[in-house]
Order: sequence, then structure tokens, then C-alpha cells
Amino acid sequence: MSPRVSIVIPAYNEGPSINTCLDRIFEAVSMPCEVLVVYDAPDDTSVPYLQEYAEKEPRVRPTLNEYGRGPAAAIRFGIDRAAAEVVVVTMADGSDDPEQIEQLTRLVERGVVVAAASRYVHGGQQVGGPWLKGKISHLAGYSLHLIARVGTRDATNSFKAYRTTFVRQVGIDSDAGFEMGIEMVAKARRLGLPVAEVPTIWLDRGGGQSNFKTRAWIPRYLRWYLHALRPGRRTSAPPPLIERVSR
Repeated sequence: MSPRVSIVIPAYNEGPSINTCLDRIFEAVSMPCEVLVVYDAPDDTSVPYLQEYAEKEPRVRPTLNEYGRGPAAAIRFGIDRAAAEVVVVTMADGSDDPEQIEQLTRLVERGVVVAAASRYVHGGQQVGGPWLKGKISHLAGYSLHLIARVGTRDATNSFKAYRTTFVRQVGIDSDAGFEMGIEMVAKARRLGLPVAEVPTIWLDRGGGQSNFKTRAWIPRYLRWYLHALRPGRRTSAPPPLIERVSR
């Protein structure tokens, strides 16, 4: 059966905890799906557990990233190999709630090009995590919502669903970190394409160490924040997805 949604998970030395992440996804998602867990190197500690899991669960696709190291390259590689018309990006550390995957998928199927899981809308919440990172993210999301009307209050969250054709046509320019989420929101806004959101509760990872590098990646997020504020297409009808939004 063809997958209805492709779930892309960038993984880095998650070890046996990747099993917990996958168990939660398959408990929550009943629609036909594939899960591409993308890792950077054959010696990643996630690999033996992924291979064992895939032997009993054919929907899991252990995927070696060939675009270069880092989460941005892993996400691009996974999306380029997604078979479904909707792709959901979620994290391997258990911070995202897989219960929203089907909600996000249905929003894209109804016509939006980006569906965001939002921590900053009524019913959403962020529990734990670095204080500075959370404050900056909240301020960026709220201000973009008010000023640029981007369709979500949580543009920076990586947990989003995308229309696969939209991502492939506008391209992914992000080359480090997890800024693809805000990049796609900015590009959709510039093209006048619809973005929507559902509330989510984000929980800081229970074990291990976060790979988010706040100081190094904030300037990259700022680039797309400013991109979203620039004047875009003014039209009452969504344009055809035939042009690439430039850097």
C-alpha cells in the first residue's frame, strides 16, 4: 500500500532510545505511512537498533544520509526520498507528540502547503528546554504571526508537515541546523500560499544531550525571519507552484 505520509526523522547517536520514538509513532499513526530515519554515518549508535526494528516493521526505512553531516542535510535527504504526497518532519528525541502527525497530514491534504505543530497557540505548551531558546522562539513566532501573518504562531518549530511537491519546487536552502521549518513558512508566505497550525505540547528530551546549537544557529533563523517580513505576492488565489523563491 502506498504511504499516505512520509515521516522523516533525523537521528544522531540515539542508541536504543530510537526504539521508544518509533514505538510511539506507530502507536499514534494508523494511516499508511513510511518512516525514514536518517543518520549521518554507518557507525551511528542508532543503526543496529534501526536495522533490528526494520526487520519486524517494514514501514521503517533506515536511511544513510549522503548529503553531508548535520540535521539540515539529513532532513533534505529524507524528503528527497519520501514516497508520499505529505511529509512530516519530527525529532528522534521524543520531544514532539506523534499524536499530531495525522492532524498535520490531514491539514496538508485539505490544501495547505505547511502545517505547523504550534507550542504557542491555545492548547499548546512547551515544557522544559533552555530558557533563552524558548523565549527567542516564542518572540519570533508571535511577532511573525502579528506582523507578517504567516499562518502560525510557531514558525521556528521543526515539527511540521509539508506538501512534498511544494518543498521540492521551492527548494531547501537551509544548510545547517533545523531552520528549514521557518524557511518553508517564509517561502509560503512570500508566495501567498496557505499555512495552518494545530496545538502541540513539546516536552524536553528525557535523556541524552540536545544537538541544538543556539548561538551558532540563531543568525540562520534570523535570515528567514527577515525573509518572511519582505513583501510577497499579493493575490486572492494561491499561485501555481512553478517558481523558486530565491535566497
